[in-house]
Amino acid sequence: MLFAACANGRSSVSVRSLLNGVQMKVDLKQVEDACKELYIRALKLLPPDIKQGFERLDRDETDATAKAVLGTMIRNIAVAEDTRNLLCQDTGIPIYNVAIGAGVEVPGHELKQAIVRGCERATREHPIRSSVVHPLTRVNQHTSSGRLVPVINIDFVPDADTLSIEMIPKGSGSENNSWLKMAIPAEGVDAIKTFVIDCVLDAGGKTCPPTIVGVGIGGTADLCIHLSKVAATRPLGSRCADPEGAKLEPELSRAVNELGVGPQGLGGDSTSFAVHVETAATHITMNPVAVNMQCHSARRARATFTPRGLEYGF
Repeated sequence: MLFAACANGRSSVSVRSLLNGVQMKVDLKQVEDACKELYIRALKLLPPDIKQGFERLDRDETDATAKAVLGTMIRNIAVAEDTRNLLCQDTGIPIYNVAIGAGVEVPGHELKQAIVRGCERATREHPIRSSVVHPLTRVNQHTSSGRLVPVINIDFVPDADTLSIEMIPKGSGSENNSWLKMAIPAEGVDAIKTFVIDCVLDAGGKTCPPTIVGVGIGGTADLCIHLSKVAATRPLGSRCADPEGAKLEPELSRAVNELGVGPQGLGGDSTSFAVHVETAATHITMNPVAVNMQCHSARRARATFTPRGLEYGF
């Protein structure tokens, strides 16, 4: 789509773009408004798959203390949603994952600016604590924004007429538990399994379990870490698109829940909702593996722009 800047700051579609097969026009003010709303929704509404995950863990838990802790967590979720309050006081590092369809063309820089404005407005216009500070001075601008934050990841997808924006507030309790190991290829899959188990034990109750354990395998060091976060923030019930990675997920999930860490690290069967794996091709002389965790308040929200309008979901 070919956009022309309008006097009101919005974008308009030209006749030329229609001839090129573009199917949707994106209003950047609407993107800004949606990104504000997404931050608020993510902090207050827990996705249905996570609620179902709690129900499953509560049903199968055999430890009395763990069952009581799970019950308190489930009650907290209900109270937060009934009172339209925050699920957790940690508003996290804001992450926006953007997927642009093949038939949607948006001005990239202006799109990112709209996302930042929406993020800042969510903090200014609502009683949300800003958790974002400068890494050296520790100055908090009270906008949940700063240098290179919010984190904005942009991808392109074959869906011709959709623009999807996913918002994830990643809390420090989970983000502080992140690891990278540049494994030796000769160590094979066993080194990956051992590393994941060691990381879960190291985290203990610090990640506010039950967790989603994200595992990245392959790529470069930075890509591997990114993959682990993608895995940690995937919906429960989803599977790795790589068949080899998908094989590891149930095996690691069982192993992690046999460790006895339990909810909030107080013991039990419910250490993790699931272990998710994401993979990428890598170099013949290395095999990176990374682990990133998501806490029991696995928050996320999504806005999807289509020619039929704007839809909110998870």
